[in-house]
Amino acid sequence: MTLASPSLDLTSCDREPIRTPGSVQPHGCVLALAPDGTVVQASDNLAHHLGVSATAALGRTLAGVVGDAIAAQLEGELAGELSSVAGRPNFAATVRLNGGCFDVLVHRYDALLMLEFEAVQRTGVADFRHLYPLVGDFLQKLGDGDPVEKMSATAAAEIRAVTGFNRVLVYRFDDEGHGHVLAESGDGGLPSYLGQRFPATDIPKQARELYALNRIRLIHDANYTPARLVPPENPLTGALNDLSFAALRSVSPVHLQYMRNMGTMASMSVSLMVQGRLWGLISCHNAAACHITFDKRTACEQLGQILALRIESREMADELQFRLEVRRTMVDALAGLTQGADFIENMGNVFPQLLHFARAGGVAVVVDDRIVGFGETPGEAQVRALVGWLQANTHDDLYHTEQLAADYPPAYAFRQVASGLLAMPISRIHQHYLLWFRPEVVYTIDWAGKPREKEGDIPADAPRELSPRTSFASWRETVHGTALPWHPGELEMAVEFRTALLGIALERAEQMAELADELGRANKELEAFSYSVSHDLRAPLRHIAGFADLLMEAAGNDSLEKRQRFLKNIKESARLAGKLVDDLLSFSQMGRASLRPVHVDMNDLVRSCVDKVKLDAGGGRNIVWHVGELPAVTADPTFLQLAVINLLSNAVKFTGQKDPAEIRIEGRRTDTESVFSVADNGTGFNMDYVHKLFGVFQRLHRMEDFQGTGIGLANVRRIVERHGGRVAAQGALNEGATFTFTIPNILPST
Repeated sequence: MTLASPSLDLTSCDREPIRTPGSVQPHGCVLALAPDGTVVQASDNLAHHLGVSATAALGRTLAGVVGDAIAAQLEGELAGELSSVAGRPNFAATVRLNGGCFDVLVHRYDALLMLEFEAVQRTGVADFRHLYPLVGDFLQKLGDGDPVEKMSATAAAEIRAVTGFNRVLVYRFDDEGHGHVLAESGDGGLPSYLGQRFPATDIPKQARELYALNRIRLIHDANYTPARLVPPENPLTGALNDLSFAALRSVSPVHLQYMRNMGTMASMSVSLMVQGRLWGLISCHNAAACHITFDKRTACEQLGQILALRIESREMADELQFRLEVRRTMVDALAGLTQGADFIENMGNVFPQLLHFARAGGVAVVVDDRIVGFGETPGEAQVRALVGWLQANTHDDLYHTEQLAADYPPAYAFRQVASGLLAMPISRIHQHYLLWFRPEVVYTIDWAGKPREKEGDIPADAPRELSPRTSFASWRETVHGTALPWHPGELEMAVEFRTALLGIALERAEQMAELADELGRANKELEAFSYSVSHDLRAPLRHIAGFADLLMEAAGNDSLEKRQRFLKNIKESARLAGKLVDDLLSFSQMGRASLRPVHVDMNDLVRSCVDKVKLDAGGGRNIVWHVGELPAVTADPTFLQLAVINLLSNAVKFTGQKDPAEIRIEGRRTDTESVFSVADNGTGFNMDYVHKLFGVFQRLHRMEDFQGTGIGLANVRRIVERHGGRVAAQGALNEGATFTFTIPNILPST
């Protein structure tokens, strides 16, 4: 594209062929060699520099253009690594030709080996030895804790010292692509732009892509006349040469006019790549034409790379510190949300942490019709209307903006307290939201020339003439209706916070479900308790009262033997009533007492239980005990012993009519749990009623036939379930019964 294209609109800047200009800057010349070593393309200023015309050079070998001695010198370099290098140019040699001195650069692209001959004023070879002390000195000047602005100022001063340019700027691109000047070093020969911004439109998209690809670019004279390539196309591909990596690549005529309008005749740019993206530029300007040799450009490029690495390190450290602080605040807030059952009340308790978490001016929680706010927030009616709009128009896990009125015009009325909004839906069904508000921050931007899009008399979509802007006079813009932007770390932590909130809600729901199950079980146990109180406990009390009346009526008339029988019945009834009360107390304790799990040798525990049950059974029974090898477990030994004694006592009781009675105790360990069983050859039970076995005061046999309170197996179940295990029973009438329980290898947290 040339300046003779006034009818094109600005959008065509992004389509200008800046990578394939078909020409080079004239302070050097170009030879393009095919794989067979012949020259297939040359710049039309070849005769001026090397004394051979471009057309005469075509078809010749390198020696035929530059002579045998220089060709031998270059071919020695090209025969090594450089011949295979693609991309950025590498230094090959410094040669003298046609009365001049040239730095020869080489790179391979588009199947061609590109040789660039840059004219230099010195007579000696390029000296790269100064690079090491320069880099070392620069590193020493950069402190570990220096902010980005200070490091940038140090780099600007170093690069101006190397190049001698009148002004060196370091600027970074913001999220909209505008360049903000962070640092400047100048000699006063050119205006200062420190602190000002350059509009994003100054650098089209494709130019930014090229900056990321080729990290350094020099324009030695804004008034140069380009030297065209002969022929214009690459003879091997039939397409225009891609000169992205050529040091001599010609630049857009529009940019040259931009430089002239800016009052700079020479410029150099060094790209600052941070975490794989174009973070900013080091931009060097000079009022007069100026050529910077390759060795000095290499030094500047190295300084730029070091600065970019230090910026990346500084930003990563700051980012990590920021995220740690946000996470610490989030954890504090979450800890406060688990204290009580009321969500609104819990939120109110942690409002200060929530404000700090999001660096907000106000926060509000909305749960159906309830709204509770803290800090500077819109009015209740405004919040309610805003939530209605959010529910109808936003469907993501988070909604955030620093210009709320742009999306929701009614917000203009309360922009002073809520120009920024971070909204978190807590429920997809109900109108439950957590809202953070950031106040309006009125600020000014100093532009280096008024951006085109700020021209109020020109429609934004109007076609415009393709020409560089002519004014760089400072223009100040005042921005309203905008809050501080939300940091990506804040947004990520907010998503985590929402997930944690949902986790708390889910845990509460599970606790409520578990509580409902426990309540249902407690109700059943209460019903059984009521029945026991009305029947089992009242029966012995009636016996006591009845036999006491008989004893009183028979006083003085009956024999001593009869009175003793009455007293024995009274004693037995009182004993049974007391046992019922004791067993009820034990059952209640099973649900309240804390477990104290330790390593338990089940062989020892069962052996002691068998001894106790034998003692209680007396010596008149013929009981054969079969005890297998049992695995060890981690459990509360006191509770576990009570469960085992209950099971063994049951086995002894229900084998009372067997001679011999056989009781078998076995155990085994699996990958997840230990399984134990107690089997007997006693009365057994009907499996139709197995579901009643482990209930409180449930019996499958008459109390007159087998004594007991009906609480023992209920205690067994409660003990085992407290350990996270299971109980089961298998039996048949008159064929015995087997009771099984499990203890997990890893106990649940209690």
